[in-house]
Order: sequence, then C-alpha cells, then structure tokens
Amino acid sequence: MDIAGVAMAMSTNRVQSQVGTAVLSKAMDTNEALGQGLVQMIDSAAMERSVNPNVGANFDLRV
Repeated sequence: MDIAGVAMAMSTNRVQSQVGTAVLSKAMDTNEALGQGLVQMIDSAAMERSVNPNVGANFDLRV
C-alpha cells in the first residue's frame, strides 16, 4: 500500500471516530435530559401524594 492510501485510510478512521464520539455525546445529552424529566415527574407525583394521599391508593377489580 502506498503512503497516500495509508494517509487516506487514517484520515477516514479519524473522521469516523470523531463522528462516533459526537453522536455518543448527543445521545448522552438526550438521556440526561430524559432522566431529569423523569425525576421531575416523580417529584410531582410525590407532591400529589402528599396533598391527596388517598388518590391512586385503591382500585376496584371485578372478575
């Protein structure tokens, strides 16, 4: 393999690595935002339970 081919292959690998890292970073940011939203939902549910402790505690089941 010639020098130009090796240089081109190394450059391609470097770009692919950078793209992979950028995509992973975006995925981590998205997951962090989703996690924060989930924590807020849990906190709001806990607030509802503290105000109305009987809401959602019982349900009727007929077979």
